[in-house]
Amino acid sequence: MTKFVSKFMSDESGATAIEYGLIAALIIISAVTALGSTIKTKFNDVVTGMGGTAGA
Repeated sequence: MTKFVSKFMSDESGATAIEYGLIAALIIISAVTALGSTIKTKFNDVVTGMGGTAGA
């Protein structure tokens, strides 16, 4: 059992996947933050063009 725990603690193969996931999340958050107001404006233009009322 101690051999299994020791091997499990030294295994870092899953760390790379987690790191890539964090990097992807940061990129997505940055893109949404940078483009958020532009996207909101475009959606409001589409809604207004369809004769609707844009939300807040």
